[in-house]
Amino acid sequence: MSIYSLMKPLVHSLDPETAHGLAIRALKSGFVSGGESVEDGLLQTSLWGLDFPNPLGIAAGFDKDAEVVRPLASLGFGFVEVGSITPEPQPGNPKPRLFRLSEDAAVINRMGFNSRGRFFARERLKALRASGYGGLVGVNLGKNKTSEDAAADYRLGTEALAPYADYLVINVSSPNTPGLRALQGKEELEKLIGAVQSVLATMEKAPALVLKVAPDLNGEDQNDVAEVALASKLGGLIVSNTTIARPESLRSAHAGETGGLSGAPLFEASTQVLETFYRLTKGEVPLVGVGGVSSAEQAYTKIKKGASLVQLYSALVYGGPELVNDILRGLITLLRQDGFASVQEAVGSDVRI
Repeated sequence: MSIYSLMKPLVHSLDPETAHGLAIRALKSGFVSGGESVEDGLLQTSLWGLDFPNPLGIAAGFDKDAEVVRPLASLGFGFVEVGSITPEPQPGNPKPRLFRLSEDAAVINRMGFNSRGRFFARERLKALRASGYGGLVGVNLGKNKTSEDAAADYRLGTEALAPYADYLVINVSSPNTPGLRALQGKEELEKLIGAVQSVLATMEKAPALVLKVAPDLNGEDQNDVAEVALASKLGGLIVSNTTIARPESLRSAHAGETGGLSGAPLFEASTQVLETFYRLTKGEVPLVGVGGVSSAEQAYTKIKKGASLVQLYSALVYGGPELVNDILRGLITLLRQDGFASVQEAVGSDVRI
């Protein structure tokens, strides 16, 4: 039995946000370990000119201020995405704002981009790079709640943090910042992406630019996002963020809480949207599949539906740190069973374009 299995009842007796804070401290102290690392050439993949040791990463939201990148990578993740980071520090929404839906293996959050701001994160990432850390880091950018100029906010975040990022994420799909999701409209997106790209164009070595989208977009909005992604030559799309939908299957008493739902109930919907974007972009825009992944089979499904990379977060709440290597070992088996020589060969293999 793992240490996490023994501690899980105690951890889950705590308020979720308190438990998360303890997890950050445990990672900083080196108390948390994922066990023996899983390394296999079958898992290696290349994207954006980067070599990923494996396609499994941790999604934004866990390490909001870039405090535990190295410890997270030591759990087995092939890459770590930090954030969302806002230009200026902000406290986020009032507590309680994070809820476990244990009966549903799900989480609802309405954190509201709580962030120590771009300068705090910059110093953390600068120190990380100075220490010789060579792992892959994605930086997820958000806007301040009170800001009236979204493009200016994303420019500020880009100027401060792009030099330390392997890829940069424009997050306009969180349901917890008023008006944010409206930025997924075609005109707004074009303006926003253009603003960030104008900053990246001044850099000698700019990171790939990726857009994170909501699972709740209608067909017209999906078409618009795909069209903008292709026209602007985006580096990729992360599909998807949390959902404002509430499936009838939810059993937890917290099911009615306001915020974004993640975890097991999001898997089917997010995977369907992933496949839709793979079709709409004809496989020409790399996709990162996230939403409800808690097993090797689910990660493999995301890959076969078009994901070049896969992320998880909520599953760690229920499966613990050992889950990362369990998924990687399972992925190796599944890829071999189907005769794939690499992850890249399997990407989109279940989708006819």
